[in-house]
Amino acid sequence: MSTLTLEKVKTIKTLNNIAESGLNVFQDGFAIDNDSDNPDAILVRSFNMHAIEFGNDLKAIARAGAGVNNIPLDKCTEQGIVVFNTPGANANAVKEMVLASMLAASRNLFDGVAWTKTLEVEGEQIPKLVEAGKKQFVGKEIKGKTLGVVGLGAIGALVANSALDLGMDVIAFDPFISVDVAWNLSRNVQRAMKIEQLFANADYITVHVPLTADTKAMFNQETFGIMKQDVYILNFSRGELVNEADMELALESGKVGKYITDFPNEAVLKMKNTIPVPHLGASTAESEENCAIMAARQVKEFLETGNIKNSVNFPNASLPYVGKQRVAAFHKNVPNMVGQITSAISSYDLNIADMVNRSRGDYAYTMIDIDNEVNSDILPSLENKIKQIAGIVTARII
Repeated sequence: MSTLTLEKVKTIKTLNNIAESGLNVFQDGFAIDNDSDNPDAILVRSFNMHAIEFGNDLKAIARAGAGVNNIPLDKCTEQGIVVFNTPGANANAVKEMVLASMLAASRNLFDGVAWTKTLEVEGEQIPKLVEAGKKQFVGKEIKGKTLGVVGLGAIGALVANSALDLGMDVIAFDPFISVDVAWNLSRNVQRAMKIEQLFANADYITVHVPLTADTKAMFNQETFGIMKQDVYILNFSRGELVNEADMELALESGKVGKYITDFPNEAVLKMKNTIPVPHLGASTAESEENCAIMAARQVKEFLETGNIKNSVNFPNASLPYVGKQRVAAFHKNVPNMVGQITSAISSYDLNIADMVNRSRGDYAYTMIDIDNEVNSDILPSLENKIKQIAGIVTARII
């Protein structure tokens, strides 16, 4: 067992192409090794990890993006592997795509351009044919229309504020809005106390929520029935948020005027009045760099100091790192766990300088800084003693 975690070269593996600017975060003390079967951390984008067996050294997985459906979260939690995502890093890219798609759909831009390209063989007649045919693509303006924003995370809040700047009325629903988002959200965004209120009043609806048991197929026959006739729905979150059979019927009847989705499949491509976008929401060079850098920094911080930010399965916890020996333990959230850890430390005649304990559901995370100068010879024994405590999932000394 290594005596000092910081002295060991930490191995980083990538399962997708990660922007070079992100990989450059890992300098001294780190090595990128994509052939490793037992890395200290993995950086991933969309690679499906559900069938992967994890090595004993794996401590962290960072998703360069927001969605983590491709990562087995329960398995990671049970094995003490912290999973990070990068909320907000791709928010501007998705916001721009939502607004661009809404504007283009309203003006029938996609259909108009596709039709115009069919005229290339008409030679000198093209200008006359364009003038004669343009009336079939008459659209509508978004100014003065009402946009409903479901979910006020980083993306939803940006969309809401920008839609106001474009002259729209905005109504939003999110029962779990964070304080940070609330501070940055325009006071002119109307708050819907119930999602049905949003559905009933919006001319356009854009959804920005994660896929959960509660949100799966949240757009369905029942909710379509609440909405205005000819409502436009934009889905740049997850395809499964929509019941596709019900959406097809709503499009046929005209209840939904257009469905703009970033998640095309066979069913979607057969539907009338759909605009299937090939999963381009976050596909910008800037977004990929932002996500890669953010993911890498979070992993580096965790491996070097134990601090956790933007985890989806561990509690977030931070303790200023001042170079003292630090115990970092992930454990069951049961009584007397902290007491047992501190007792193990004190049994080596060591004092505690600082500590933090945070819980999340059935699990908790504890970091304890040791005040004394510690003889490195005792670290393996202390680490092992802490690991032997019933309820400890993982523990390491940094």
